[in-house]
Amino acid sequence: MRAVVTRVTEARVTVDDEVVGEIAEQGLLVLLGISAADTDEQVPRMARKLHELRLLRDEESCASVNAPLLVVSQFTLYGDTRKGRRPSWTAAARPEHAEPLIDAVVTELRTRGATVETGRFGAMMRLHSVNDGPFTVLVEV
Repeated sequence: MRAVVTRVTEARVTVDDEVVGEIAEQGLLVLLGISAADTDEQVPRMARKLHELRLLRDEESCASVNAPLLVVSQFTLYGDTRKGRRPSWTAAARPEHAEPLIDAVVTELRTRGATVETGRFGAMMRLHSVNDGPFTVLVEV
């Protein structure tokens, strides 16, 4: 499981000009990718890491200040560009494997008390965000 996490002051995701997920205050934008080798066992670790990661101002976390997260599925995080000019997607999970794991991370975050908005799995999404810093990290579990 791999996530690109960016501290934002606002972020929203739209599908066909409809806003499907939005945070309008400081929080985290999480682009979450699932590999073919990922399992349910990684879900609690990823959710805990995202919720408790001290990336917000003054080294706070979403858990400590009740900041929201916008989680967007992103299979392209497993694109391999080492050979040629066209990325290979063989490491990325198939949709039927990835979608339940993305949903499980979101559910686990909400169980922990996090405010979570999401994109729409498999849809062509437009993402708007205002980076804060900018401050972006890669998280892998």
